[in-house]
Amino acid sequence: MSLLAQLSGTLINTATVIVGSGLGLLLGSRLPARTQRTLLQVLSLVTLYIGLGMASSLGSVKGGPVPGVILALIGLALGAVIGEALNLEDRLSQLGDTLKRRMRGGGQFTEGFVAASLLFCVGPLTIVGGLQNGLTGDSSSYVLKATLDGISSLALASVYGVGVLLSAAAVLVIQGSIALASGGLAGLLLGGADPATLNSNPYVLIITGAGGLMIVGIGWNLMLAGLGFGEEHRVRVGSFLPALIAAPLLLWAARLVWA
Repeated sequence: MSLLAQLSGTLINTATVIVGSGLGLLLGSRLPARTQRTLLQVLSLVTLYIGLGMASSLGSVKGGPVPGVILALIGLALGAVIGEALNLEDRLSQLGDTLKRRMRGGGQFTEGFVAASLLFCVGPLTIVGGLQNGLTGDSSSYVLKATLDGISSLALASVYGVGVLLSAAAVLVIQGSIALASGGLAGLLLGGADPATLNSNPYVLIITGAGGLMIVGIGWNLMLAGLGFGEEHRVRVGSFLPALIAAPLLLWAARLVWA
């Protein structure tokens, strides 16, 4: 399979984020502040809906007698401890500030970059779409994701500015890496099973569920921003990123103990 076929969905997704962000930048400068806050509230409601839908997958996962929601809870707690020890949230903010200076961005550059990067790259379609595209050349999952991300990037960029545009780089790197490494990842996640069973694989489900709870945190932050609350009231979602590794490891350990 050609490199272009493996990366076709990623390239489409990256392009829609760039186009959506560009339109949002053009639109945002013409919107009054009150309308921008209302747009954030609308986007936060949709984000909460998406996150809760993803989190519901935890109901289909068990590690022996341990429910998936408990494994995700412990995974998020461990992830938060590790993330705070590594200062992940602050490092992401520093990266955003560095890009802001180099791009001469203004306004809420860092918030837009971090929120958009997490929203676009943490979710089931990121993993499932990457494996499908990389293994079979099928880009349909990423095309669906591209449509959703394009609309979201338009709304986010109209409020947060050019930082959302830079999140296209995160989409390109993360999704492209998954697609290119799909052979090894499929073997690890599927254990030789048919890729068609990917959506029901327990390890994908628990990553989806934990990621969904993180998306809920992003939705909460967007709502607070839309209501005018300061940063001190917001969830430090960036610190939860290690949970995407901790949660499936906990599931593996639980299934090993109660095998």
